[in-house]
Amino acid sequence: MYKKKSLFITFEGIEGSGKSYQSLKLYKYLKKNNFPVILTREPGGTNSAEKIREVILEDYFHPNYKEKFNKYTDTLLYLASRNEHIVNKIRPALLKKKIIICDRFIDSTLAYQVFGKGVNKNMVNAIHKYILGNIKPDLTFILKVNISKALLRLNKRKKKNRYDKFSKNFYSKVQRAFIKIAEKNKKKYCVLDNSKDSSEVENVILKKFFDISRN
Repeated sequence: MYKKKSLFITFEGIEGSGKSYQSLKLYKYLKKNNFPVILTREPGGTNSAEKIREVILEDYFHPNYKEKFNKYTDTLLYLASRNEHIVNKIRPALLKKKIIICDRFIDSTLAYQVFGKGVNKNMVNAIHKYILGNIKPDLTFILKVNISKALLRLNKRKKKNRYDKFSKNFYSKVQRAFIKIAEKNKKKYCVLDNSKDSSEVENVILKKFFDISRN
């Protein structure tokens, strides 16, 4: 039996891992069964955060530009977007005892910007300490995938953004970072292989959700 309380569930993984698909599946199931659930994403999730998202993505759609955002500028924009998201959506939803499903959160910053691009971890942690307060996910699903399979999925996308255009080596590096993050706190992380297009992963996600919602 579901005990009415706030729950914050995040989905993480590289592009083509199926995290957006699986987060949407969970959201639809819970919504259909009258759970007080919202689905959101990062970067974005609110009007102000989505505007910052557009700035971040716009910088990568002009290959002829000689000047690009420095990796720290890029990271600070992500963190600014996150702050808007927390202030205007996540914290209010938690106070109303909502179930929040978020497509990407802080682990993506650590995997992509810190591990992937070499941004200083202490800087990111210091800002997170200030903007997050006591907010942290109750459960994080990390979807791993065969890199070749992920690239096949990306090739089928009609609309691509900057994340869909990294190298195979970069995706491998980032995926290893996600798994490394999960290994440090196995109680709150669930790593699932989503290389096969099957319902098995969906079933595990539902089971994990109900396990945590009853506690």
